[in-house]
Amino acid sequence: MWRTSLSAAYRSFGCRIVGPKGRWSFHVVRKYSAPAVPASRITALQAVDLWKKHFAERGVMEPDHSSLYIIAHLLGAKTIESLERGKLSELLSPEKTEQMWKLCNRRLSRMPVQYVIEEWDFRDLTLTMRPPVFIPRPETEELVELVLSDLEMNYGVGSDGQHTCLEVGCGSGAICLSLLKSLPQLKVTALDQSLDAVDLTGENALRLGLQDRLQIHHLDVMKDTETVLSLCRHVSALVSNPPYLFSEDMSTLEPEILRFEDHAALDGGKDGLKVIKQILTLAPQILSNHGRVYLEVDPRHPPLIRRWVEANVKEMRYVETRHDITGRPRFCILQKEKSSKDHKLDLD
Repeated sequence: MWRTSLSAAYRSFGCRIVGPKGRWSFHVVRKYSAPAVPASRITALQAVDLWKKHFAERGVMEPDHSSLYIIAHLLGAKTIESLERGKLSELLSPEKTEQMWKLCNRRLSRMPVQYVIEEWDFRDLTLTMRPPVFIPRPETEELVELVLSDLEMNYGVGSDGQHTCLEVGCGSGAICLSLLKSLPQLKVTALDQSLDAVDLTGENALRLGLQDRLQIHHLDVMKDTETVLSLCRHVSALVSNPPYLFSEDMSTLEPEILRFEDHAALDGGKDGLKVIKQILTLAPQILSNHGRVYLEVDPRHPPLIRRWVEANVKEMRYVETRHDITGRPRFCILQKEKSSKDHKLDLD
């Protein structure tokens, strides 16, 4: 697993969140010419040290992590620590040296390491990664753990019963594929407005052997409302890591994000709630009774979401807010409650 300070490393690869409100920082990028491939052969350690220096000089964040991940990937390992020490002292072949320079030059352009090496670990899965599909953040692993524990406790997914889940905004498939791997009785429908994301989720599902319990649709929850409602009914859980950045914060994104990731997966509109409000408006028609919505949101959002739901979606009850590992209010849980009309039908 890519576990060498994963959370810190991820933020350093273009995804740093700073300050109490989780705003994204920005660094000025200067243009430099790329270093030439060395004429003589060098060892893996020498290549790492050389690129660490280049990255540091040119403002690439976490230059050591960048060079270490790339060389480990080239040598067929997940981390530099898992390599035999002797491997690092061996001379790189001309082919490996050229590959190293090619990948490091991509990183020099501020391409996130996840895209450079074309894979990244999420929980116990190794996912193929490609721009512009949104890269899963460490906090989203916590969202998956939250959904798993709730499904097992509240819906008995460990039993013989069949349960269903809808994911809005599947990206690379990190959430839905983690849920499917952990819960053999679960079936998932996943949606994304990006065809690149739909294709990548399908590719990852096939590679992991989870495609039989997954339906993926290229749909925009904002525009394809009727189709979404016709495909998704009576699900036990609706989970989403939707676009939730405030539009005004988009200009402060790190170059890694601004240049390479899909802006539609990040920009949540003026208040960051555009897609979230749509999801919660549709939720009563999608969920079974007592089905739940699980959202990853901006730390500023939970009280806003609670007030908005209480005023606008009577069938949904705000259950609780959960905090992420850094102590920020990051996850919202809501539950569908039977309407008075549904209750009357049951009595009849």
